Amino acid sequence: MTTTTRPERAPASERLRALIGSGAGIAVAIVTMNVATYGFQMIAARLLGPEQYGGVASLMALLLVVAVVQLGLQATAARRIAATPDHVAQIERSILRVTYRAALAMGLLLLLLAPLVWQLLKLDSIVPALLVAVAAVPLTVMGGQAGILQGERRWLALGLVYLAAGLPRLVLGWAAISVRPTEGAAMAAVALGMWAPVAVGWWALRHGRHPGEDVATNAARPTAREALRASVALLAFFVLSNADIVIARQVLDGHDAGLYAGGLILTKAVLFLPQFVVVVAFPAMSTVAERRRALLRSLAAVLALGVVATAGAVLLSGVAMVFVGGEKYGEVESRLWQFAVLGTFLAILQLLVYSVLARQGSRSVNLVWAAVVALVAGGVFVDSLDGLLLLVLLVDGALFVLLLSFSLWRLKEPVPSDPAAAPDTTPAPAP
Repeated sequence: MTTTTRPERAPASERLRALIGSGAGIAVAIVTMNVATYGFQMIAARLLGPEQYGGVASLMALLLVVAVVQLGLQATAARRIAATPDHVAQIERSILRVTYRAALAMGLLLLLLAPLVWQLLKLDSIVPALLVAVAAVPLTVMGGQAGILQGERRWLALGLVYLAAGLPRLVLGWAAISVRPTEGAAMAAVALGMWAPVAVGWWALRHGRHPGEDVATNAARPTAREALRASVALLAFFVLSNADIVIARQVLDGHDAGLYAGGLILTKAVLFLPQFVVVVAFPAMSTVAERRRALLRSLAAVLALGVVATAGAVLLSGVAMVFVGGEKYGEVESRLWQFAVLGTFLAILQLLVYSVLARQGSRSVNLVWAAVVALVAGGVFVDSLDGLLLLVLLVDGALFVLLLSFSLWRLKEPVPSDPAAAPDTTPAPAP
């Protein structure tokens, strides 16, 4: 009689650590961060009231624009480390040097612009505008830190950074607004909470790296240039994904513009749902051997999530309406699946833009700006909610086809032997 020995199972703590340190863990961390961010805005809207919350919402929108620099730094750090992992020490020093300078510059710029922000946004005082300048510093620093961790594929540490970016803001925001329901209290919580992910990032990066071979391509100047190009590319996507609501305010009446804004809540949810796919895939898309396969697999994952979300919008439209805004937005319920399709297009476009950054393309970014121009020009001739929605779907769909075609064509060609040096060592940037 033989005895079958069962393999020993790893302790629960080790299994949990392995889960958190995997792609699934990143997905959970990013979803938690987004839910916490949404929760903070819900609490602020309820406790502050429409007048005070309007100011907070406008300041948070301003921080989204500032975050383009953060995302550019993160993409640059992740690409350079993933492309040349033997030079992590030099790349880290260069990235952090550029990051600290950019953070200081953004803080000072917003400090100088604070009086203008105060007047344009019609805030109660200049204090909330000053607090945005304070928040911009750790927000930018987080980008460089997160990019280093992403490039090294240290998913556990990166997941903790994302968690720290969402949960403290929710807790501190609820406490601050409960005690003092003002714009200043809300933004003070945001500014203070932004230091939490910086502290986590510092802790994760506190140990030095092996010096390795020094390389000139990791000097601060080319790193800063690449970060600037990445920020401009992401700014183009940010403008494209938000231009339609501005157009809606101009060409539709107040009622239809409000309905369109309600539908966009679902669009943004579908856009952010597969964000973890981009984070996990980006280092692989930055390497010669993995980039094509990583792009195709990521496209399949994002598309699958979009199909599920669209099906849910059709089959569970009543449930979706609870999050969109309730009965007041009932007229948009039959169109929710179209807003889900729009969110799917934007999620795929976001992935393709990051693919362009990963392979150091630059001309493809012009296609995104061209789509913005087409959207604005076409918006002049729109006079209905359905017409605007159709226009946005057509423009984003056409951009998807063009970007995907260029990306697949470009990935067939040889790439530089030292991708971290591109485009500094190549005659001209690739499309």
